[in-house]
Amino acid sequence: MPNDHATPSDGQTPQQLTRPRSGGAGGGGVWWRHALGILALLWALFPISFILSAALNPSGNLSGDLLPQHFSTTNFVELFHDPARPFLTWYKNSLIISLVGALLAVFIGSCAAFAFSRLRFKGRQTGLQTLLLLQVFPSLLALVAMFITFDKLGDVIPAFGLNTTLGLMLAYLGGAMGSNVWLLKGYFDTVPRELDEAAIVDGASHARIFFTMTLRLVAPILVTVFMLIFVSLYGEFMLASIFLTDVGNQTLGVGLFGMTWGTDATELFGKFTAGALLASLPTVALYLAFQKQLVGGLTQGSVK
Repeated sequence: MPNDHATPSDGQTPQQLTRPRSGGAGGGGVWWRHALGILALLWALFPISFILSAALNPSGNLSGDLLPQHFSTTNFVELFHDPARPFLTWYKNSLIISLVGALLAVFIGSCAAFAFSRLRFKGRQTGLQTLLLLQVFPSLLALVAMFITFDKLGDVIPAFGLNTTLGLMLAYLGGAMGSNVWLLKGYFDTVPRELDEAAIVDGASHARIFFTMTLRLVAPILVTVFMLIFVSLYGEFMLASIFLTDVGNQTLGVGLFGMTWGTDATELFGKFTAGALLASLPTVALYLAFQKQLVGGLTQGSVK
């Protein structure tokens, strides 16, 4: 009488007997997942390939072929030598505004998060809830008020008025402070309070604990918040287009956007795509350099 129960043969384990064979019902439905993955990859790479092809197209306009027969760096050379459109100046302005603005925003947000996480004071919960509530209202509602405020501020302190880099950075500092403080506070809460108590027993002040001990322990979230703020400021367009009107003070977003308008927009398309490719390099390099800190900071700061 045959045995209904399969027994392991020589060299086989029970796990191998119960594992579904490739090509059967368990593996036959996997191909569509790979197909969807390849389709999503092609969908994501198409804009990049189109911009790269247009930037290397010698014709330099929209009338050229999607895949040109000849490639040239003419668009890049003309972009760097156009006196009416100072691309390198725009690049410098964007990097300065993004770097300084991100560093200041991280420092202010870290101080606020440390206070909300470690200190106990009247109005603490109300302050946290207020910061969260302010994020509900879109920043578009404040554009008119900010324009009038900085226009009047420029009459008193010209360095912080309209059409100034310092004024734009000052306007950026309060943009996403609420969400950043909450993200930083969530990570600060994971640091054991026993470390603070031991430092206080040794005579350390709150400032010394913050600068010499806590900031080192929360470095991943600091890098994460810095990257998020840098990317948002680097590609910000609305406030920059309102504040910066002179060509020499504009950022990459405003300057490149101006190349897509007017009667010369078609002829400038090659230089526009070349500038867009060069403008993406800092963001790509930043994500590649700090991708581990970004993943760890986001997961631990938002879950714990």
